[in-house]
Amino acid sequence: MTDTQETDSTGKLTRRKVVAVGAGTVAVVGLGAAGAVNASAKDKGTQSEAEACYRLTSETTEGPYYIDADKIRRDVTEDREGIPLLLDIRVIDSETCRPIRNAAVDIWHCDAVGVYSGYEDMGSGGGGGGPAPTGIPTAAPTGTPTAAPTDLPTGPPPGGGHQEPTDDTRYLRGTWRTDRHGRVGFRTVFPGWYRGRTVHIHTKVHVDGEWTDAGYEGGHTCHTGQFFFDEESVLASAELEPYVSNTAERTTLDEDTIYEGSGVTGGLLRLRYRKDDIGKGVHASITVGVDPEATNDGS
Repeated sequence: MTDTQETDSTGKLTRRKVVAVGAGTVAVVGLGAAGAVNASAKDKGTQSEAEACYRLTSETTEGPYYIDADKIRRDVTEDREGIPLLLDIRVIDSETCRPIRNAAVDIWHCDAVGVYSGYEDMGSGGGGGGPAPTGIPTAAPTGTPTAAPTDLPTGPPPGGGHQEPTDDTRYLRGTWRTDRHGRVGFRTVFPGWYRGRTVHIHTKVHVDGEWTDAGYEGGHTCHTGQFFFDEESVLASAELEPYVSNTAERTTLDEDTIYEGSGVTGGLLRLRYRKDDIGKGVHASITVGVDPEATNDGS
């Protein structure tokens, strides 16, 4: 891992059309306007911090597109266009409620049109986690195959099975350490979607390792999960470029089979943004309760 730390500065989006938010540019603008803010998870199982701290946050599959913490940075946007997103994560011990400091937190997600960096040759996402099949077969299959199939899929397996990177791009990926309050913040863009999955961000929490000049070394992964966005915010984002250019079939939050419907402990983010203009930026926050003694690597 290489140390590519970046400092924050303040910028401003001046056009209705969402433009690229580069490294070092502030990712969320105008979130302090009281009365124009939307707390979109208020009725969807969000617990108070005092309640949430006693609950383990849901473990999920790692997915096929994880790349081991090779970008130590808070601003992961690079050249990706999209709605600015400030992601505020607090990591706590779910038993003692104490913050976990100096943990390494990874995030990674697709861009507005569903593409993951490092895997651009794979196209739009890898599926998995969509609606379960319905209906019951009414008859036994007939016939005997006479030859090996010739049209096997070339993409990643649905919902899992790690794939080796196909290129050197690394946008929308990064790792940063929690502070003494267990908090870590990332600047990125609102993710898009791809067939079979609702809008989400992947995350890992690593503990008991050591921060060095080269990055984070050793320790173990105590949490592998995903963060989710409610339907209201996703529908609002879909009206803007470049999201409106995403023609992939979209899986709703209720249809997704990885999100378990348990609110914040299932990874549902609390979102704040201007109801009349989501393009100005979104502030997403969540408390993640983990067992620092456990190993949950998502395999």
